[in-house]
Amino acid sequence: MKLAILFGGSSFEHEISIVSAITLKKVLKKSELSFIFVDANRDFYLIDSASMTSKYFSSGGYKKSKKLLLKQGGFFTEGLLGSKRVPFDTLLNLIHGRDGEDGKIASMMSFFGIPFISPRMEASTLSYNKLYTKLLAQSLGVKTVPYQLLRTTDSRDIPLQYPVIIKPVRLGSSIGVSIVKEASSLDYALDVAFEFDSEVIIEPFIEGVKEYNQAGCYTDRWELSLIEEPHKEEFLDFEKKYMDFSRDGQVLSADIPDTLASSIQESFKKVYGSLFGGSIIRCDFFVVEGEVLLNEINPIPGSMANYLFEEFEVMLYRLSQHLPKEQDIIIGYDYIHSIQSAKGKV
Repeated sequence: MKLAILFGGSSFEHEISIVSAITLKKVLKKSELSFIFVDANRDFYLIDSASMTSKYFSSGGYKKSKKLLLKQGGFFTEGLLGSKRVPFDTLLNLIHGRDGEDGKIASMMSFFGIPFISPRMEASTLSYNKLYTKLLAQSLGVKTVPYQLLRTTDSRDIPLQYPVIIKPVRLGSSIGVSIVKEASSLDYALDVAFEFDSEVIIEPFIEGVKEYNQAGCYTDRWELSLIEEPHKEEFLDFEKKYMDFSRDGQVLSADIPDTLASSIQESFKKVYGSLFGGSIIRCDFFVVEGEVLLNEINPIPGSMANYLFEEFEVMLYRLSQHLPKEQDIIIGYDYIHSIQSAKGKV
């Protein structure tokens, strides 16, 4: 499999994406890989495999790499002898946060006719925005944690009892997230969250809640990962998730009853449906008093959640063979021709 890994982006999660790409280089041992980096200015660079180290990017060394142009059919280098396409069969969108998860990359890949693994535009829009995720889940009959939406212009009076957790609506990796245990700490936590977004979600913070992660995709069949029970403190902050995204060894399956595992898997299938075709996603669930609640959708999980699968690379190949395809539309100008004929013009 010839696979291009697209990473970086103009995002608060830029560095997370670099770590994910370096991790996948270790994981994908049988595939022929190309690495395409998007810097903060949204310029594309072709990165040599030997240069895939964190220092190469933090030092600005990547600027010595070949720049790429995005054109119909792929990414191209430009030289004295003309354009040369970067050879790959499928592109893997590994840009976390803005650009990668908000639908920009999905739209560009679709527009330029590039086969890619990632949520499509509609799925990206619904999963990138935590409010839209709640509304999606509600429409599918999947329960979520109660919440309040707060905008910068709204009153800061909240009806929820403390403690609460505050999250920017359009951000991942726990950036800007705070646990507020009393009213006196609310303003500061909101100020922090509003630095990253103009809208925040406020939810009850459930002490000691059981959380389970389920990843998967649909090829010609359901390909579900093991269910993980992450071990954590109050919540995974940015630094812990940064390290979490570098995992490349399989974790242990959660020790839970079959009935609970089935409930989690059925909720995952409802969320994935046909909307997320062509992508590997991870859903994080809470279990409260035996009830499964969707916490969030990770449309492009760190290092694609490889650590949850027994045969991640094989599954990736199968997914690449079952990507959604746009309908071919033939433009024949029949309507314009009929108008011209009616007016006596040829």
